[in-house]
Amino acid sequence: MKRKEDVQSIIEALKRLYPDAACSLTYDPEKVHELLFSVRLAAQCTDARVNMVTPALYARFPTLRSLAEASEEEVGEYIRSTGFWRAKARDIVAASRMLLTEFGGKVPDNMEDLLRLPGVGRKTANLILGDVYGQPGYVCDTHCIRITGLLGLTDGSKDPVKVEEQLRKCIPPEESSDFCHRMVLHGRAVCVARRPDCGSCTLRPWCDHGGAAGETKEEAPAPKPKRQSKAKTRR
Repeated sequence: MKRKEDVQSIIEALKRLYPDAACSLTYDPEKVHELLFSVRLAAQCTDARVNMVTPALYARFPTLRSLAEASEEEVGEYIRSTGFWRAKARDIVAASRMLLTEFGGKVPDNMEDLLRLPGVGRKTANLILGDVYGQPGYVCDTHCIRITGLLGLTDGSKDPVKVEEQLRKCIPPEESSDFCHRMVLHGRAVCVARRPDCGSCTLRPWCDHGGAAGETKEEAPAPKPKRQSKAKTRR
């Protein structure tokens, strides 16, 4: 695992690189349920696509009650382009009803209750806690999981729960939400999954993949080819 001073250097470098660490999903701050459902729509879909879909969705269903009273079929028509729309529509309608009947129309401010809502997992719950309620929020999406593994902040696990556990040990709680947002921004701009731009990466000095460790591997002399044996080998 990274030294404490290296972790802090990574955090500070990200702050300089992405001073505005905000969720890219658009929503009305007075209607927290919109963010909750937008995160659900973003599963297997880009934030950009979700932001194209939600204005019409929330114009048709401007209140939590209107969503709770809606049919899954009609909601589905508005979100079809986000993929897996039947399951998403079912979760949105069911979660709306639960929010009204069990939580007085208010999105919960704790992990336990958030996880009771249909379609809400730890990633969504952490985002709500961090962005809405100012609590620690370790949002482990694909960008965060991949890049923190490359940096050596985690052991490279692809399990979101294990990554969250490891990040909680090295990223200060007060930095967690913004840090995870910056991981997403960095994953889109520089450390792209298929073609990471290691050469121009600000985090390279502390990266296990593209930093000192990577340079050592590159500079190591290539092994001399072994001489071919005349004896026949089995295949």
